[in-house]
Amino acid sequence: MDETDPPLISDEELQRITVGERTPHNAPVVLAEYDPEWPRLFAREAARIGSVLGGRALRVEHVGSTSVPGLAAKPIIDILLVVPDSADEPSYVPALEAAGYVLRIREPDWFEHRILKGPDTDVNLHVFGAGSTEIDRMLRFRDRLRDSDADRDHYARTKRELSQRTWRHVQHYADAKTAVVREIMARAAADPGERRPPAH
Repeated sequence: MDETDPPLISDEELQRITVGERTPHNAPVVLAEYDPEWPRLFAREAARIGSVLGGRALRVEHVGSTSVPGLAAKPIIDILLVVPDSADEPSYVPALEAAGYVLRIREPDWFEHRILKGPDTDVNLHVFGAGSTEIDRMLRFRDRLRDSDADRDHYARTKRELSQRTWRHVQHYADAKTAVVREIMARAAADPGERRPPAH
């Protein structure tokens, strides 16, 4: 595990970063086949976020498995929101809450990461401050899966195998994918043809 990976997390640690009560999952993870509606749902949420935050939303990107055509995924739209300072919750959380989003995760020890849930679509809105190295890592992983059929298929097989197990928390399923994510990222770094996200 390196500094970009959230640590394997106990019930107590999960509750500590959760806003409100957390209920154990204690079940397999249900994956859905790729749905071409997912980009449209992202676009709707991105427009809503932009309308309430204006210039405070420095970047809004579709990330995670639902952003990769052809990849099975939990049917939850992962969105990356970059703000000037994610630790400065008063600068963006009240505006998002007024639009129906709900703050669920606060991780001051991991890039000041925040997660809000969506008002009417199953969304994980991941918030990071400008300059966080996790922003580039998330975009590079997404772009690698979009560009490499072999890595996308390898990741899909791993997800399907892991999803069949019973997981106390969905976060544990996510943590179990760390090794394959690192492997794919290493190949991406070694590939001179890798597409880079735009720098802005």
